[in-house]
Amino acid sequence: MPAAIKHLPSNFFSRDASWLNFNRRVLEEAQDPANPLLERVKFLAITASNLDEFVEIRVAGMLQRIEDGYDQRGEDGLTTQQTLDLLSGHMHDFVRDQYRCWNEQLLPALAKDHIRVLGWDELDEAARAHASNYYQSEVDPLLTPVTIDPSHPFPRVLNKALCLAFLLKRKRRGSPALAKNQILGVVTVPRALPRLVRLPSGPGRQDFLFLHDLIEAHAVSMFRGYEILSRAAFRVTRNSNLYLQEEESRSVLESVRAELHNRRKGDVVRLEIESSADVEVIERLRINFELDEVQVFRTDGPVNLSRLMNLYSETPRPELKYHSFTSRELRLDRRSTDLFDELRQRDILLHHPFDSYDTVVGFIEAGAEDPRVVSMKQTLYRTSSDSPMFRALLEAAHSKEVTVVVELMARFDEDSNIRWARNLEDAGVQVFHGIVGLKTHCKLALLVRRDPDGVTRRYAHLGTGNYNPVTARFYTDISLLTADPRITAGVHAVFNYLTAQAESDEYKSLLVAPLTMADEFLRLIQREADHARAGRPAHIIAKMNSLLERNIIEALYAASQAGVEIDLIVRGICSLRPGVKGLSERIRVRSIVGRFLEHSRIFCFGNAGDEEVYCGSADWMPRNLFERCEVVFPVRDKHLRELLRQEVLAPYLADTAKTRWLMPDGQYVRPASKAAPFSAQEFLIHLAEGQAALADIPSAVATAPVTGPRQAAQRSRA
Repeated sequence: MPAAIKHLPSNFFSRDASWLNFNRRVLEEAQDPANPLLERVKFLAITASNLDEFVEIRVAGMLQRIEDGYDQRGEDGLTTQQTLDLLSGHMHDFVRDQYRCWNEQLLPALAKDHIRVLGWDELDEAARAHASNYYQSEVDPLLTPVTIDPSHPFPRVLNKALCLAFLLKRKRRGSPALAKNQILGVVTVPRALPRLVRLPSGPGRQDFLFLHDLIEAHAVSMFRGYEILSRAAFRVTRNSNLYLQEEESRSVLESVRAELHNRRKGDVVRLEIESSADVEVIERLRINFELDEVQVFRTDGPVNLSRLMNLYSETPRPELKYHSFTSRELRLDRRSTDLFDELRQRDILLHHPFDSYDTVVGFIEAGAEDPRVVSMKQTLYRTSSDSPMFRALLEAAHSKEVTVVVELMARFDEDSNIRWARNLEDAGVQVFHGIVGLKTHCKLALLVRRDPDGVTRRYAHLGTGNYNPVTARFYTDISLLTADPRITAGVHAVFNYLTAQAESDEYKSLLVAPLTMADEFLRLIQREADHARAGRPAHIIAKMNSLLERNIIEALYAASQAGVEIDLIVRGICSLRPGVKGLSERIRVRSIVGRFLEHSRIFCFGNAGDEEVYCGSADWMPRNLFERCEVVFPVRDKHLRELLRQEVLAPYLADTAKTRWLMPDGQYVRPASKAAPFSAQEFLIHLAEGQAALADIPSAVATAPVTGPRQAAQRSRA
């Protein structure tokens, strides 16, 4: 047996630095002229939304620990304050790059394609008249201007609400002191209105004006009696972590509802303000919100780039967006009478969005409509506001036993989940909120049916993604529909665990967190290492969103040293350091960022030729393995295992268009290839449409570029 690997900080990348690197890979998609123009705008908006969440959760958490006196050194040897200082520098650099992309690349390209985002001074007479009419009828009635003085304290600024600050001076002569004083005026831009105002324009043209520019242009009417000395848009980001005291609450639902109210009032952790803002305005806002200078982010353009998503959705230019495609519809065997009959004959594996999500929706709807189905159970983490699944569960409650486990603390979906929970309860559904202290993140549905042959059977859906038909169109996920008694018995046992915290041996066919999953993954990795030492074929292919769990990483290092070939496809955070001689030289890490958000989790273990493949809801992160209820399920059918290897993993391993390789120094570089770029996602679209075949996958799997740290850094910057 090899010696245990020392737990050295140099063996691991920083979680937060790795996340910032991921967001930079998204920004690269906005910068890439090979992508359709409006999709580039969308990618830029996504980077801003991602950074918002990072600040209000991760940065806010660090500030909270520092304030509470827990400024301890982490495994990298840095204190929380030192880590925060390092990240702040990276974030300021990133914001500058975001606005450089907007100003120097996207705005000119949009104008070239006759899409203009204009300032008030650029509008012609007709456009100004149209915008002014819109302001008077739709905007002005929603505005509440406030001046800050002894009788008017600073208004409560909501989290991430766009506001306008005005430096004002009284025109009327009165008290000499008042005449000299400059005061601050604040107006909140209404969230109920679109952030971009469409202007009249000629054929083939789309002109827009930012809503805050329109309000600024009419500010004189709001602050009559004042001279407006300067004006600037700003936005604050607040600490949005939920700090629940569950043991003191009457219910988890009440606890979450109360804490959501507090979230809107959390401490400010970031101020974004236009770089053209008067120094006096910036300083007054900074002092009011009790921020250090490093927490002030000056933007060379519109504050809150995430609102550029409106530009994408409001511009009907399909030629500037990804081409639409039609997902494959499930075809039942002509001898099958319905989906249940089909599932008695075989398991069904789906790869969304290339395979239509309608099959999963149809499974739930069939359960609600079929009189032979007597019981339905489902977990809900996130879903759409008008989900057909939600309606099916409400309808089923009239005639069946319906149980739903709703995760109230799905981040930033808490409000909607509370509403769903109450609506379901009102309809007669038994609603549970899982186990105190554990998020319910597994994706499970279980139907019990009295079949025509007189046998009562269970039918299950297990997935890697949320029950959300909307996101299923642009997230890649795996679904398994099955009547396999070993799987369905395990799903039944998991529901008992969620509703009664009852542990069982029946879910042994599944990997269940926090009970068995971590140990089982370690066992599977160790088994590959044992095979390699014995001279048998050994490999691991794992695809996930994030890789952070130290015990898993150290097990992978040990397996690499034992001779196991390991390919990891990790979209986002990765703390594992690949390609280090004597540590991880047989480990390769790819990240794929493209048209679809890579969300499927697939784990493949060679097992000396008797390959085992698992899919599920969990990443290799501490929160997934120890702080959530997660389920990873085996793909038992040999044909389906081959389908996963050939139609899913093989294209991703061959991708050279959207892949970035993680280098030993933490840089991500694109693969060097003389052949035409191969995009796994585009191939899978063509495969679904019948315009491609497996033979089109490049025969030579892309290999990591052989570069040293300095070369890798140079290539990344290039």
